[in-house]
Amino acid sequence: MAKILIVDDEPHISSALGRYFERAGHDVLRAATGEEGVALAISERPAVMLLDLHLPDISGFEVLARTREQRPVVIMITGHGDIPLAVQAMQGGAEGFLTKPVELAHLGAVVDRALEKAQLRELTRAAGARTGRAATEMLLGPSAPMRELAQQIELLSRSERAVALIVGESGVGKGRVARAIHALGPRGARPFHEASCALRPTDVLDAELFGAERAEEGPLPGLFEASDGGTLFLDEVADLPDTLQPTLLRAIEDRRVRRTGGAREVPVDVRLIAATVRDLATEVTEGRFREDLYYRLSVMPLYLPPLRARSPEDLRETVAALVTDLRRGLQHAPYGVSDEALEVIGGYPWPGNVRELRNVLERALLLARGEELLGVTHLAAEVRGIGDDAALPHVSRSLSEVERAHIERTLRAHGDNRTRASRELGISRATLIKKIREYELGERTTGSHLRVEDT
Repeated sequence: MAKILIVDDEPHISSALGRYFERAGHDVLRAATGEEGVALAISERPAVMLLDLHLPDISGFEVLARTREQRPVVIMITGHGDIPLAVQAMQGGAEGFLTKPVELAHLGAVVDRALEKAQLRELTRAAGARTGRAATEMLLGPSAPMRELAQQIELLSRSERAVALIVGESGVGKGRVARAIHALGPRGARPFHEASCALRPTDVLDAELFGAERAEEGPLPGLFEASDGGTLFLDEVADLPDTLQPTLLRAIEDRRVRRTGGAREVPVDVRLIAATVRDLATEVTEGRFREDLYYRLSVMPLYLPPLRARSPEDLRETVAALVTDLRRGLQHAPYGVSDEALEVIGGYPWPGNVRELRNVLERALLLARGEELLGVTHLAAEVRGIGDDAALPHVSRSLSEVERAHIERTLRAHGDNRTRASRELGISRATLIKKIREYELGERTTGSHLRVEDT
């Protein structure tokens, strides 16, 4: 269903054209003045605009000029004596013109061609964004597997209502990819909200997502309502309480939500993107996740590999993109990274993935201010292999063992302050708490030395 904007001050023409395209299944918008037409073009971003040349407030030429950034395909509607002016409008960017009275059969064919052109414009824009903005913002890299992944993301972004599931370790950039899917798609100008299901009380998460009816304070709309017309990014969806899983499934399938304590269902038009660090198929097998919700979420899954599994060229590209981004807020920071430093970076397993890499580079750029290049000595000690066990012979250890030891050292360095430790590790506080439980590090943070901010 395409959006068609009719800008005409003659009610009988606007009404007749509107009914014709509504019967054809299109979403029709109407404006009786030029200013109203400009406002609708900016807010609604129609694919095609049928624009009268003569309007009561401003001319069709001005409407055409002020809506150029929204890139609708414009068809001018003119009187017989206005044809030279219509040709002038085409030179200014209009696609074609029709003379009054408009023949509906001819109009339908013209608009069909205009819609095809609008779709081609959108595909061209998305393809250009993929090779430019997407590669930078998603931090995927130039290797063949990463280019294929970028293409999958770009194709997924076109399907504005398809549910997307992003799978990957903590810190790989799932949030970045979710924002890119939103920005590259037709909902890019609409709201984008995100929420995490990790370690949240069920009633709090219920109200946050679906809203609540409160006797004294009044209604509290949830994030589904706030994201109407746009995108809702639901992180750590594997941690969604089992009592809320059927509620989420109904919201996806029925496109309606009911606030807690309310009786009325609220229609919502939301594109859902979910993310998880865990294998949802395993969660289903072990009875922790609903099978029907799993199949609804995993229509178009995307797997983001960890940094250690990416090619050296991908890692170099990611480092370069992060340095470029971080330099904007740091005066006198180096313009690049030395080959020796890149070699050291490539030899580290990066258990915190892109988030940890970003934090390490930010600290290194601060230390290297005034230097031409960021060098090995500016990198954190653990990245350089200088730490508690640097003098010991090599011992074969799994990545989880390395991660456990690194988290324990970081906690100890910050006096078991989880907020500061999570900030250095480049992960959220909720994720750190989950890791503490997973690696049974609770004894370090639940003793008599527990700080008030950790409760």
